[in-house]
Amino acid sequence: MKRSTTLFTQSYQEMKQLPRLYVQSCQEMRQLRTVTTCAMFAAVAVALGYLTSIEIGNYVKIGFSGIPNRLVDYLFGPVVGGCFGGVLDVLKYLLKPSGMFFPGFTFNAVLASLIYGSFFYKRPFTLPRILVAKLIVVLVCNVFLNTLWVSILYGKAFMVLLPARLIKNAIMWPIDSFILFSVGRLLEASGIFRTIRTGLAR
Repeated sequence: MKRSTTLFTQSYQEMKQLPRLYVQSCQEMRQLRTVTTCAMFAAVAVALGYLTSIEIGNYVKIGFSGIPNRLVDYLFGPVVGGCFGGVLDVLKYLLKPSGMFFPGFTFNAVLASLIYGSFFYKRPFTLPRILVAKLIVVLVCNVFLNTLWVSILYGKAFMVLLPARLIKNAIMWPIDSFILFSVGRLLEASGIFRTIRTGLAR
């Protein structure tokens, strides 16, 4: 009971800090190092997008091109992350078109970064925090909105598409969360995050 109360209080305090975090994330955009770092992460994301994903069965597909987005969300916050996610989504499509361009998917990329940035920016990079943020993105962006966009694009019934997408995302949720946590901890241990932050503070 005491633990639940503590978690509720912590969550409430974090929610109260969100407006300030959004303002601070806006201020990050004024830094030249933010722009150059985002450009570097964008190049990495594009390069990773050309690598073959690891597919195991019908529901498990492990890719790494989304990791740079999450690192930008963590380092620079929801505002920078949202702009980065939207621009990168359009850039990836222009470089490697796949089907019809649909702005709904770009909206999802922006929304996902806003959610991740709200959870990660200036906060501990822990596995429970990643799991919660990822779960919200999975339910809102992947399961609901993506299924809605696919339904609109291809004229298939929403409820027909939903079960398979729900199963796939339920399986990938802990896998993607653990991969992001492992990469983040590795970069943190190597001092890369500290180097970026130190450069921005100068």
